[in-house]
Amino acid sequence: MEGLGITVTEHLLIHQKQIPMATGKFTRLMGELIFAAKIISREVNKAGLVDILGLTGEINVQGEQVRKLDEFANHVLIHRMKQSGQLCAMASEENADIIEVPDNMPKGKYLLIFDPLDGSSNIDVNVNIGTIFSIHKKTSDRTYVTVDDFLRYGSEQVAAGYFLYGPSTMLIFTTGSGVDGFTLDPSIGEFLLSHPDIKMPESGNIYSINESYTCYWDDTTRNMVNYFKSPDNHLGKPYGARYIGSLVADFHRNLFYGGIFMYPADTRDPAKPRGKLRLLCEAAPLAFVAEQAGGAATDGSKRILDIKAEELHQRVPLFIGSKNDVARATNLMNGGDGSL
Repeated sequence: MEGLGITVTEHLLIHQKQIPMATGKFTRLMGELIFAAKIISREVNKAGLVDILGLTGEINVQGEQVRKLDEFANHVLIHRMKQSGQLCAMASEENADIIEVPDNMPKGKYLLIFDPLDGSSNIDVNVNIGTIFSIHKKTSDRTYVTVDDFLRYGSEQVAAGYFLYGPSTMLIFTTGSGVDGFTLDPSIGEFLLSHPDIKMPESGNIYSINESYTCYWDDTTRNMVNYFKSPDNHLGKPYGARYIGSLVADFHRNLFYGGIFMYPADTRDPAKPRGKLRLLCEAAPLAFVAEQAGGAATDGSKRILDIKAEELHQRVPLFIGSKNDVARATNLMNGGDGSL
């Protein structure tokens, strides 16, 4: 396979001159993030052998029960990244507030936002899970960090991607110049370039959505989903339904095969319908990857990367995947007929 044998660090060093943001500091930051992911991957792979499955009994900021492996992954990322010397602060899906780098540690100009273990409800049944990350550069002149430093547009990301812990452990990421995939070779402990310049198909025939929430959708959303299920759509046959329930895993499949993942607004509270997925640590980083691979991502109306965060844990609806499929879904959500 083309590129096999090139490590992710070598890849970053080779492309530093072509990627303005990929300075030596950025490469060191990525190196520490990769090391943290290797530790998490090791624990995920032996999860059935040690006492790290199940719940901790705690509730995170999202109101969800914290699983032991979630807690472990969050701790590893915070501990390792604080010591990288390249960050000034972090934000995690599991923590209510931002996480500052202590004054007694070296600091940098980067901000890291992450979901330590996406799809964690699947941990106990050995389904693919992952770590999603987003990297920004601090733009304010303040000598300290506040939440406002994190409330940015997705289009401002320096880099974004995810680690997928499955039959093999993979790293998929972009620095704004295309998307590359790396696979961890456990025999040498290195991520090797396995999928250079990934391109998402412009159209697919797969839709991914949790249809058990049909009763909580408005009529427009139900009609949109029915379009993809109908033999009268543009394909002339229904799309295939594929839903794992792990955002990283569903997105990863569609990145290579094409299709659309949808998590529309929930109208259980009619006065304040909202999506479930977090803008900063889930939707925006995956939208950056999708667009750099030729795909698209919207909230049903607006491009995800054009949304400026107003809250650290802001949630949004998400329609992400193949460019044409996302365009049809967005068209239908705005009263269209699904045509391009």
